[in-house]
Amino acid sequence: MSELHHRIKIFVYRFSEAAPNYLLLKPDQGLEALWGPLQGELGFGEKLEGAIRKKVQEDIGLNPPGRLLDLDMPGRWTIGDEEIIEWTFGFQATGQVHPERVADAWAAHRWARFQDAYSSLGLELDREAMMRLHTRVLAA
Repeated sequence: MSELHHRIKIFVYRFSEAAPNYLLLKPDQGLEALWGPLQGELGFGEKLEGAIRKKVQEDIGLNPPGRLLDLDMPGRWTIGDEEIIEWTFGFQATGQVHPERVADAWAAHRWARFQDAYSSLGLELDREAMMRLHTRVLAA
């Protein structure tokens, strides 16, 4: 019997000079660490929106809540006896990231314009999600 895990990926963005900038995070895993979005587990019984807002507040200290955008691209795969479902969202930052909170959870962070952020992402699925988010943000 397989075990089901739900994960969330949150691409945080903000506007600077009328253009979106994206928050890139690097976990503390030495040379294997890749730049990517905020991510975490969805707890048993947690609702997606509540879990996303909680993760954003706890890991990077963003409060008040910003606009949440479902990227409509859930991923699903099986690794051994575990089945993983990943939910991907955009989150518009309306406040400032708290460096001390980010430092507690991540080895490094930076804001980047689309071209730099896109090319810095370590996973193809993350690049696809950022492209979709960027297109939707510009169309709004």
